[in-house]
Amino acid sequence: MLSTIDNPYNPFEQFASWHRYDKDFGYNCCERLDRIAQVFDDMSELEIDAEIERAIDEIIKYDILGVYVKVTPETVCPIG
Repeated sequence: MLSTIDNPYNPFEQFASWHRYDKDFGYNCCERLDRIAQVFDDMSELEIDAEIERAIDEIIKYDILGVYVKVTPETVCPIG
């Protein structure tokens, strides 16, 4: 999942709070990911997962401010 370094909420367990923080600070991770990921109806779940992973990596690669991070249920570590 795409998140930001300053979001104190766990997007896997506290999605509503995480999403509200994300929107309040103008990061719009879900919308940004939706614009970059090229997902189509005829793709398998495996293909979709790979494309989302690719899109997250691309967003992070071109993030000149260094605010975006990739988190998984195993790596998420909220600040607060």
